[in-house]
Amino acid sequence: MTSRGTASRFLQSVLQNGVGRYVCQLKRISIIFSKNAQSSLGIREFIEEGVVDYAKRNPGTVVYVSPNTCRIPKIVAEYLNGNVREETVTSKTSKEIAELITKLTNQSGLDIIRLRKPFHTDSPSIQGQWHPFTNRPPSVGPIKPPTLEG
Repeated sequence: MTSRGTASRFLQSVLQNGVGRYVCQLKRISIIFSKNAQSSLGIREFIEEGVVDYAKRNPGTVVYVSPNTCRIPKIVAEYLNGNVREETVTSKTSKEIAELITKLTNQSGLDIIRLRKPFHTDSPSIQGQWHPFTNRPPSVGPIKPPTLEG
């Protein structure tokens, strides 16, 4: 924790993702719903319409569909780093559930926290970043390529 009260860390790569090939961090997704409950209507529509398409688009993710006698339908996402995230999908539409599952697929499983910069100064500049044209007088005009005289 920092003095601001929110957790923060420096930017890091998850399992060196992006160094070689991309590895989807979502290992397993479980869809738990009720066969009869009204709150599970959207998740049942998603299972009929979109779960097969999702499984085809994401062959590295195992999809479990388990009908239970539960009142609250939920989606449980398990990531490669061991983190588990549960999302309740009570009274959501099939489209909202598809967006939620896509969001869970694209996440790394790490908690969402404030990223810290790798440097710190007690007296930050209010002038902005320097570049070669910072102090150039505006009367000079734009830079033009040299002309060949011959």
